[in-house]
Amino acid sequence: MLEGKIIKGISGFYYVDTDNGIYECKARGIFRKQKITPLVGDRVKISIVDEDEKKGILEEVDSRDTELIRPPIANVDKALIVFAIKNPKPNLSLLDRFIVLAEKENLETVIILTKADLDDNDTLETVKNIYELSGYKVIPVSNITKLNIDKVKEELKENVVVFAGPSGVGKSSLLNEIDENFKLQTGVVSDKIKRGKHTTRHAELLKLEFGGMVADTPGFSSLALEDIEEVELKDYFIEFDKFNDCKFGSKCIHENEPNCAIKEAVANGEISKERYDSYIQLLNEIRQNNSRRY
Repeated sequence: MLEGKIIKGISGFYYVDTDNGIYECKARGIFRKQKITPLVGDRVKISIVDEDEKKGILEEVDSRDTELIRPPIANVDKALIVFAIKNPKPNLSLLDRFIVLAEKENLETVIILTKADLDDNDTLETVKNIYELSGYKVIPVSNITKLNIDKVKEELKENVVVFAGPSGVGKSSLLNEIDENFKLQTGVVSDKIKRGKHTTRHAELLKLEFGGMVADTPGFSSLALEDIEEVELKDYFIEFDKFNDCKFGSKCIHENEPNCAIKEAVANGEISKERYDSYIQLLNEIRQNNSRRY
């Protein structure tokens, strides 16, 4: 059997990159019985059905180091979360959802802010300050001026990286700028709502000419936090870690407890109020989800 990695999955066909080339594979029926759904990024073993036509059968799926649900990709090393400075205006609540899900999977997270050349009211500086204070690397980029394209390439080099973010922020355009071999379809942003039409219809791993692989994924308007419990959420706001001497210990929710170290840090400007407000918003959403569940 050949070992490889799934780089694309469409309509029940899995395209597996191996040392011998890319094979179009179908999964064995037993996968469905065992409730195994192969994902882009999975390390797999295949048997060859037709070498000339590069056809095969998916025989085994190896255990995963990481697994993202939306976008559905396995074995990612790093998440590049892409939001635009303008058209559409950055939705920081949505950005924080992406960050929480990346942190849950223990992925290194880098924030990419596209369309930096359109910044005309200090939105870029505001967003940078919030997330750099929180401990994240923030890279503003522009396809027009070529600002920091080289820095994005360095983040991608020799890694399996997921590009994630809402539609219309320029993910496909940025990937085309990084590696002209991609020639990905790019969408026109609607004048009415300044949001892009979905131009990427499926998750796909793309090989970079300078090493590594990157996933171009469908855009999303919302992300559910279905598998995260109330007491767990704080672990995915990394700036809270510096204040883990909270007198209420690991059970502290950092909401209504008096003299909570996290709330004091917010009051002192050591933790961004915007991030804390987002934490409370997500906490309440998790509670609502739990109340419906039980």
